[in-house]
Amino acid sequence: MSSPGASARTGLDRAAAIERLKETTFDVLVIGGGITGAGVALDAVSRGHVTALVERDDFASGTSSKSSKLIHGGLRYLQQGDVRLVYEALHERKRLRRNAPHLVRVLPFMIPILTKDGLISKKIARALGSALWMYDITGGWRIGRLHRRLSGKAAQAHLPTMRAERLASAYLYFDAEADDARLTLTVVRTAVDMGSVAANRIEVTGIKRHDKESTVTLRDILTGQTFDARARSVVNATGVWADDLRQLDEGSHPRTIRPAKGVHVTVPWHKVRNDIAVVIPVPKDKRSLFVVPWVPNGDGTYKYTYIGTTDTDYKGPVDEPQCTKDDIDYVLRALNASVTTNVTHDDVLAVWSGLRPLVTTSSDSKAAARTADLSRRHSVTTSTNGMVTVTGGKLTTYREMAEDAVDEVDSLLGTSGRCRTKRLKLRGHEGFRPVERPDWLTDATIDHLDNRYGSDAGRIIEIAKNDPQLARPLVDGLPYLRAEAVYSVTHEMALSLDDIMTRRTRARLFDRRATVNAASDTARLVAPLLSWSEADIDREVRTFVDSCAREDAAAMVTEDEFIASTAATGQNLGDRT
Repeated sequence: MSSPGASARTGLDRAAAIERLKETTFDVLVIGGGITGAGVALDAVSRGHVTALVERDDFASGTSSKSSKLIHGGLRYLQQGDVRLVYEALHERKRLRRNAPHLVRVLPFMIPILTKDGLISKKIARALGSALWMYDITGGWRIGRLHRRLSGKAAQAHLPTMRAERLASAYLYFDAEADDARLTLTVVRTAVDMGSVAANRIEVTGIKRHDKESTVTLRDILTGQTFDARARSVVNATGVWADDLRQLDEGSHPRTIRPAKGVHVTVPWHKVRNDIAVVIPVPKDKRSLFVVPWVPNGDGTYKYTYIGTTDTDYKGPVDEPQCTKDDIDYVLRALNASVTTNVTHDDVLAVWSGLRPLVTTSSDSKAAARTADLSRRHSVTTSTNGMVTVTGGKLTTYREMAEDAVDEVDSLLGTSGRCRTKRLKLRGHEGFRPVERPDWLTDATIDHLDNRYGSDAGRIIEIAKNDPQLARPLVDGLPYLRAEAVYSVTHEMALSLDDIMTRRTRARLFDRRATVNAASDTARLVAPLLSWSEADIDREVRTFVDSCAREDAAAMVTEDEFIASTAATGQNLGDRT
């Protein structure tokens, strides 16, 4: 498979980026194209540093496309006494809503107050009310709304499938949501707009330090070509792979990352019928899950609801964590304890599983605790060779993590750049309202494009105007247009079918089967742009379908069986299907 040339691109240009990686000595080379690495690249280039970003797989292909999609303070962290983390996260939530209003939207949350044997625990209700006042005071008020109490009848209207006899009342509070992969890509593109280099499918195979300069050996995964890039400083932002990169730099594996698996399950909305997000308790556990409506129909109903997240220690392969039968059982057991519709495995339309790179040390008093109890604070460390590693944290606080990492870079380089990202608008922030409206451009389509691309939405409409076939849906039943697949290749460095179906769009996370059915047609649509031959098309479709089959296979086995299979065969369950 060959990479498209520069002439095929008017956005992210991979060929040009590789040439610059070969020819330029960078002030900062960022390794890892998730939200943290993207944030570091944007912070660094905005301070005036000559900056590059490389990613082994695709932008946001790891944890940064597999989160709960929430921009929030984390109410439960107050219960753990980490008021500072909540304060910082809520402050970052306000900044994100200001800097990326097209991507970050207010989301109401309801916490039901349930009866036990017909009685309401006044102690629990009072404690919850106090916690929400603390949340508002800590920074929740910055969203422009305060929490309030709902009657049982009002609460039932928001979640009509909940058992009415147990629903005494509820609290309503407000946070925000965002498409994590779209946010990551937008941060990358904003950094490139400001002069940074960015390229995916570039693997780091070696790091050497000579005096005040590092030589980083890179391999282009598409061509197999190996070349060196030079940088005055290197930032490791590789998440759960951070210790592996540190081993390249330091010669030994530090084992500071404790992966925690978070799983989400998508079901048809009519099985739940919630019109806002709901926090439900997990029976016989101290955790709760989010139940979030997804893909509005425009009439107050939705197409999907997703439920998550779990928080468990993970011992399997970090390259492709899977949602097992144990995970789905856990989620559905909690959901069915709150609703009356008996949601089963047969109702599950899609799943996703990500790994949080939690940081632990040998002196950590919580090292033996549940991952749910470990801190979500981030860590910035520097090796004796001068490589800066930033890890931990959470989606909401990525900008602050990046600021701390680049502050460390400035200290190492002896520079004194000022952080500019607190008020730096992200690409597309102006929003989109069309001057001319083709017949096919409905209000729902406008909202869909505006909420994903902002002011760039007009480019997709132009693509569709030039070929009306591109105004058709990419996947039956989903809001994505065929023009979006084209745009993802010509402007957003999508190089595979999985890039398009899983991250540039989120079709796979909505309805895996419908997405598989559209795979061949989508591959043929973008093949001319990526110079794919018939053999390339067949390989892309087969690779994507096999990946989806692995999800199906994992969902039928326990966690122990999945890990045992990968340990015994050296490959993920389902690789042989």
